[in-house]
Amino acid sequence: MKSQKIFAAFSLIAAIGAGSMGVVAPTPAAAQDPAYMSCGDLWYARNRIYARNGHCFNTDRGRAAFGAGCFPPYGRLSGWEKSRVNQLQMWERRKGC
Repeated sequence: MKSQKIFAAFSLIAAIGAGSMGVVAPTPAAAQDPAYMSCGDLWYARNRIYARNGHCFNTDRGRAAFGAGCFPPYGRLSGWEKSRVNQLQMWERRKGC
């Protein structure tokens, strides 16, 4: 138990020290947080949702990333998918993508 507390304290000190140097990598949860995603990552995450729902991509970029094929429901999204797409688009606007 004592060794776990020491390890946790050391990890916190290391993260704080590394953070001041700007080298802390995002945690897996933060990697999914749009605030930490690049414009390219935001675009890909948003369009991946459409692709798995059969969206027909018309741009070269979309076809290169997800293919030209489309299928029912042709990009129609469920409730949580609509919310996620809206969130990603808001971050794209906020970041000037």
